[in-house]
Amino acid sequence: MHRRALVNLKPLIGSERYGDLLRVAGATCERLEGRVVWNISSTAQGGGVAEMLHVLVGYTLDAGLDVRWLVMSGDPEFFVITKRIHNRLHGTAGDGGGLGVNEAAHYSRVTEANAQSVITRIQPGDVVLLHDPQAAGLARPLAEAGVHVVWRCHVGHEQNSEWTDQAWTFLRHHLNACKAYIFSVPAYVPSWMEGSLVWIIPPSIDPFSPKNEEIDRVGVLRTLRRIGLLPGIDDDTPAAFTRRDGTEGLVARKASLVSVEEAPLAFGVPLVVQVSRWDRLKDMTGVMKGFAACVAGRIDAVLALVGPSSDGVSDDPEESDVYGECLSVWDALPIEERRRICLVTLPMEDIDENAAMVNAIQRYATVVVQKSLAEGFGLTVTEAMWKSKAVVASGVGGISTQIEPGTGILLENATDLSAFGHTLFDLLTQPQVIADLGTRAHQHVLDTFVGDEHLKRYAALLASLV
Repeated sequence: MHRRALVNLKPLIGSERYGDLLRVAGATCERLEGRVVWNISSTAQGGGVAEMLHVLVGYTLDAGLDVRWLVMSGDPEFFVITKRIHNRLHGTAGDGGGLGVNEAAHYSRVTEANAQSVITRIQPGDVVLLHDPQAAGLARPLAEAGVHVVWRCHVGHEQNSEWTDQAWTFLRHHLNACKAYIFSVPAYVPSWMEGSLVWIIPPSIDPFSPKNEEIDRVGVLRTLRRIGLLPGIDDDTPAAFTRRDGTEGLVARKASLVSVEEAPLAFGVPLVVQVSRWDRLKDMTGVMKGFAACVAGRIDAVLALVGPSSDGVSDDPEESDVYGECLSVWDALPIEERRRICLVTLPMEDIDENAAMVNAIQRYATVVVQKSLAEGFGLTVTEAMWKSKAVVASGVGGISTQIEPGTGILLENATDLSAFGHTLFDLLTQPQVIADLGTRAHQHVLDTFVGDEHLKRYAALLASLV
């Protein structure tokens, strides 16, 4: 893991907030007295959880804590089961498969095998943060080994249903051994959890990561030319970016594009972007249909749906299928609508380079969309707001806690494609409104989601355990 310097935050958050952060960090190091804080997740790249862990672990290392991160293993059947749980925690049926005795037995075999591997590395008194449904099954064996176990749930739904009940029934007996639970939004907490053990800690962004660092206009254009979104020029110098370890990187790889034009973007033409995994809950097909029906042909604008290459996310077996569905919807559109819409898959061989690509795409965008049907938090919303972008997003889950009045536009009904399309069209006709939303969005993220406050909440949680 790469250490992230806390001092970089000082010019952003000010001396008072920075001083408070250092005091809390020092007290936490003394309180832990040599204990190790472990994080266990299902993947090290491709998705918001992995991105947030890079930030959390990097800054806590610089604070002097011994923080480590392990990635668990699993077979394809295990990840089908955990994706099913993930979808049901979001209130949807997912693939419609079962969560019965056979699934529970397979899940337990995989998680217990992972737990036995971890037990050889930990010491009694250490703290382990288990992330999301994939890791929940490690809780009991690790607790029996004398570890303080915390489960961090990054997903959820505001209302109970038969689907959420099924997911919680599946997970509950694994989680009873935990000493604390962390959620992003209070509404996600199931009623059976003891309130005194629940901590609400929303995620935060790192302003200095490859995905969020400042890029000048020249760097943005070079990146978009290099990956193929803008036409190239004779002197096509690769765009540089700063890697997480502080060294210089270059954007060298190309994106895979589905578009009518070889380079689908044009200078001066507004760009609407949604960046997310190829996941049905992100509703990429709905974004495409709403844009095609209400924007394309009425105003000169382009839509780019941007996601990772399907082999870059190891814990999501539905990724390829969802991308295929998007491709089918695009292919069925009339040629003039297809001309205004492109599908972009970004290479994942180098996650820092991938992040730099996303950064440039978001900074070039006129409007950033996140029309999720359900969302645990929605890190791409905060990232776009940090870049002073006008955001149009569904008022679901954690997104509704990120966008306050005047800092973006929340859609009341995520499934109403006509309302979404007309909202987008109206916004694109008002450049001053776009600019004003972006200015207020950036300040809101600086005040709320930069990360020092969240690090202090984790410090308070650790102190309560040991």
